[in-house]
Amino acid sequence: MEAKERIILTGDRPTGRLHIGHYVGSLRRRVELQNEGNYDKMYVFIADAQALTDNIDNPEKVRQNVIEVALDYLSCGLDPEKVTLFIQSQIPELTELSFYFMDLVSVSRLQRNPTVKTEIQMRGFGGESIPVGFFTYPISQAADITLFKATTVPAGEDQEPMLEQSREIVRRFNHIYGDTLVEPSIMLPTNAVCCRLPGTDGKAKMSKSLGNCIYLSDSAKELKKKVNSMYTDPEHIHIEQPGHLEGNTVFIYLDAFCEDSDFEKFLPEYKNLDELKAHYTRGGLGDGTCKKFLYNVLNDRLEPIRARRAELEKDIPAVYEILRKGCEKAREAAIQTMDEVRRAMKINYFDDAELIAEQAKRFAK
Repeated sequence: MEAKERIILTGDRPTGRLHIGHYVGSLRRRVELQNEGNYDKMYVFIADAQALTDNIDNPEKVRQNVIEVALDYLSCGLDPEKVTLFIQSQIPELTELSFYFMDLVSVSRLQRNPTVKTEIQMRGFGGESIPVGFFTYPISQAADITLFKATTVPAGEDQEPMLEQSREIVRRFNHIYGDTLVEPSIMLPTNAVCCRLPGTDGKAKMSKSLGNCIYLSDSAKELKKKVNSMYTDPEHIHIEQPGHLEGNTVFIYLDAFCEDSDFEKFLPEYKNLDELKAHYTRGGLGDGTCKKFLYNVLNDRLEPIRARRAELEKDIPAVYEILRKGCEKAREAAIQTMDEVRRAMKINYFDDAELIAEQAKRFAK
């Protein structure tokens, strides 16, 4: 189905506070897209139902983190006047659409999804111990996207297999039932470094479970401690030695965050990051100087976020009210799409006056 509107949809699982990996990978871009105003609608949701698929024995964790994610969203600059913020579990139409989509996907196709394979391995599920809800995540994600007729989904490159599966489901649905749903496309981060920011320990991914995150809500003191302990170049023992950039977490973070104006403000002896890198690789520049600069850059980005969050925390009921209104608005769109889906699938029995008249006529004979 050709989209009539340009619609963005994206979200996060409430398994903890959001970190700077989320920020450079998606949050920062969401705020930019919101303010550019090039899209007709923008939905950002908290995927609590999906979080429960592998936290089923700890619902309180998910419950508590819903407000944490909401605070992070708002403190980063998402505006409920421009963006519809909602909670996944409060949209029952998502469950209904997922149920219908299950008939369109085989078990073997889900097993081939590389993102599913990776996530299963990361969480330590084995064989028959995989929760069905977790295993069918690509199906529920397809429902998340298509229910709101999203044309664009901002995500990292690791999510492309999930988006492709969503497109497959849309194509199959439309082939069987008629042109009803919209195929989504992925929007990758413009800065390749932002696709997957490593943890402070140099591990491949910043992860809450690994304890290697810098959270958006970290205080300046916590931030400084984490930056000072960051993994750099293990061979760069003495200042005069040449340093290596590959795998050096400090420089990866600088690639993701710093701008030329930061040097004028915090490190005026260099014009830009290229000059800093050149000095580091030829020798004569210590890790401490680079970490101090990185701390100043990160603190400059996080300070206004901290300040906004502190104000929001003073009126938590107001934050829940924002979410409630967002859920109501999201449901309006969901109900409309499901009306179209039921009509296409010919299961809108009580709304189909022609069907009722036809059956009455048939049985009157």
